[in-house]
Amino acid sequence: AEWLPLPTPTTAVVDIVKWLLIASALLAATGRAPRIWGTTTFLLYLEWMVIAMSYGKVDHDRYAFLVALAVLPTVGLAHWRDQRRSQAAGFAVAAIFIAVMLTYFLAAWAKIRFGGWDWVNGSTLTRAVLRRGTDLSNWTLEVPGLLHVSQYLMIGFELLSPLMLLVRRDRARIALVIFLLGFHLMVFAGVRIIFLPHVVAILSILPWERLHRARRVRDVIPRSDDLAGAAS
Repeated sequence: AEWLPLPTPTTAVVDIVKWLLIASALLAATGRAPRIWGTTTFLLYLEWMVIAMSYGKVDHDRYAFLVALAVLPTVGLAHWRDQRRSQAAGFAVAAIFIAVMLTYFLAAWAKIRFGGWDWVNGSTLTRAVLRRGTDLSNWTLEVPGLLHVSQYLMIGFELLSPLMLLVRRDRARIALVIFLLGFHLMVFAGVRIIFLPHVVAILSILPWERLHRARRVRDVIPRSDDLAGAAS
């Protein structure tokens, strides 16, 4: 925020940015002038993040979502049943995928840089459960070493997250998304923290084109009653 010539976020500025952001997002959702309204939505959301994150902690779960807003306008107009091949669309999906990966990897890097190995060796998750625990997680406080080991597993997963870029096959991508969503669901069930913008970005990894292919195959394959009628 110190680098950009932006106005001081008074109440009026915050309200104006909020309502302009909502309006531009609704206009972008109509599919009309996607580059104009998509870019406008990205810039307004970027300003919203500058306002929200310049006076305290920075929530890393907004990063991949912000990248998604930045690259989607470059794709142009597309429809749900659009089967055209597009380098621009491939670039956008790849950029979001990389941003999802970097969210995890840079989270580990930040933990080690600012907290050292105390984050792993300390009582980080124990404090989280004590403060925000639920009936599904409070029992972990009574199992010696469980949360300590969980911290090592978590940092290990984040450091190894670049390996997810090697996932290519559709089934492997589906399995990856199920794993990531399961991880965030477990975190929400345990300490009531959910990273919704990041979850939206994760969903872009899914091979959504398979839905249309499966529907087209169902339309082509004749039903058994149709075959019976033809035989008679």
